[in-house]
Amino acid sequence: MRSSKLRSALTALVAGLVATTTFGVSPAHADPSAVTLPPAGAQWDYQIGRPNGAYTPPSGVQIVSRDRQSAIAPGLYNICYVNAYQAQPNETWDSNLLLHDANNNVVVDTQWNEPLLDIRTAEKRTAIMNVVGPWIDGCGTSGFDAVEPDNYDSFERSQGLITTSDAKAFMSLLVARAHSHNLAIAQKNTAELAPDREALGLDFAVVEECGATTECATYASYFGNHIVDVEYTDAGMTAACTDYAGTLSIVRRDVLVTAPGSSTYVYGTCP
Repeated sequence: MRSSKLRSALTALVAGLVATTTFGVSPAHADPSAVTLPPAGAQWDYQIGRPNGAYTPPSGVQIVSRDRQSAIAPGLYNICYVNAYQAQPNETWDSNLLLHDANNNVVVDTQWNEPLLDIRTAEKRTAIMNVVGPWIDGCGTSGFDAVEPDNYDSFERSQGLITTSDAKAFMSLLVARAHSHNLAIAQKNTAELAPDREALGLDFAVVEECGATTECATYASYFGNHIVDVEYTDAGMTAACTDYAGTLSIVRRDVLVTAPGSSTYVYGTCP
C-alpha cells in the first residue's frame, strides 16, 4: 500500500503534466493573501502614453495604469503597463525574435507600427522572456501592485502564424513572473480567451471598449467585478455606464491617452 506522501506526490506530478500539456508550462497561481486585486467599481485613469503620459490623477481616482517606465502614483492602486507581445517602434530587438512571414518580412501591427514578437516556440518564448521578464521585475521593485501585459491578442494580427495556444503558453510565463513578485496580473482584452482565465492564473481584466463591443458581460462571466474598462467613444461610454456603472471600473479617455493640456485630451467618468 502506497504511503499518503507518495500518493500526494503522484497526484501533484499528474497535475503538473496536465498543466504542461495544456499550456506548455505549469501555470503559477497567485497566493490570494499575497496578491492585491484592484477595487471593484472604482474611479480610475489610463495614463499609458509615452513619453509623457503620467500626470497627477484627477480627484477621486483610486486606480491608475501607467507605463513601466513611469513612477507610481502614491496612495493609489498602480497597474504597470508592459507591451509584452509586440515591440514598440523605439525598441531594439533581435530580428530572430520578431515574427517573419513566408517572404521573410517582419509582421507588423500597422495601427501602431509595432512588430509582433515570435512566440511560436518554447525556445523563442524563453528568449523573449529574457527581455520582458526584467521589465516585470522592474514593475515589482518600483512599487506597482499589478502588471498589464498588452497585445495578448496579437495572434489576430499575425497572418495566422501565431496560434491561441502560443499566446497562452507565453501568458503562463508572464503570470509566473508577475506572481513571483506578488504582482496581480491582468488579462488585456481577448474576450475569446477569457474562459482560460482560471487555468492560466490571471487575476483581473483590463479591457478596451467592452461597452462599445458589447463584451463586458463576457468578461464579467469570468472576472466578476474585477474589470477595469476604458472607453474611447461617447457611445461606448454610455453603453458601459448604463449597464455597469458602480460595478466595473470605467473611464472615458482619448485613444492616444494624452495628458491634460493636449488638444486631444479627454477624461470622463460615469454619471
